[in-house]
Amino acid sequence: MIDGDSLELDGVRIRLHAIDAPEGKQSCSRNTVPWLCGAESASKLRTLVAGRAITCTKTDTDSYGRTVAICTNGESDIGAEMVSAGLALAYRRYGDDYVDEEDAARVAKRGLWAGEFTPPWDYRHDSAERSNAAPREPRDSAQQPSPPPAPQCRDPQIKGNISQRDGRRLYHVPGMPNYDETKIDPQHGERWFCTEPEARAAGWARAGG
Repeated sequence: MIDGDSLELDGVRIRLHAIDAPEGKQSCSRNTVPWLCGAESASKLRTLVAGRAITCTKTDTDSYGRTVAICTNGESDIGAEMVSAGLALAYRRYGDDYVDEEDAARVAKRGLWAGEFTPPWDYRHDSAERSNAAPREPRDSAQQPSPPPAPQCRDPQIKGNISQRDGRRLYHVPGMPNYDETKIDPQHGERWFCTEPEARAAGWARAGG
């Protein structure tokens, strides 16, 4: 395992339900001193599963084909343990199962809450932007597309996609068919939106509308 919210069981890749842990290479800080919170989170998960009989109940399948599940180690809910230790956050976007555990960890200043950190979902979003901004094959500056403006909310969920077939600009909201399969590539002018009015104002139409 490379982070604190996913594991492999009998050859099946599993993403723990309703939690989000720091990415494997993510760094946080305590009193301005960096520490490898991603590595520590992954280490904590290893201690919860090593040598234990793990039982998982599937709740969904994510966009990467992984089974999303609530898993126990014979004694406790592994997701709850990770959030209680302050080494994962309650992923409210997918459920409020572990909000109480997060509140307790925050009050007690355990794990991430003992210092400063970037929520994993923001870290991934920022990393994707940095990756898209990496130097590529030189092109004439006049041909360079203008980068789409950054969303004005912390966790944008509306996907502005450009059809490869006919170039139509369509936005997708959570719960729509194919929402999870729709990928956003800012390199090609696609972008995220915070609200439907924002998407429409930018020239996107609701998919299926």
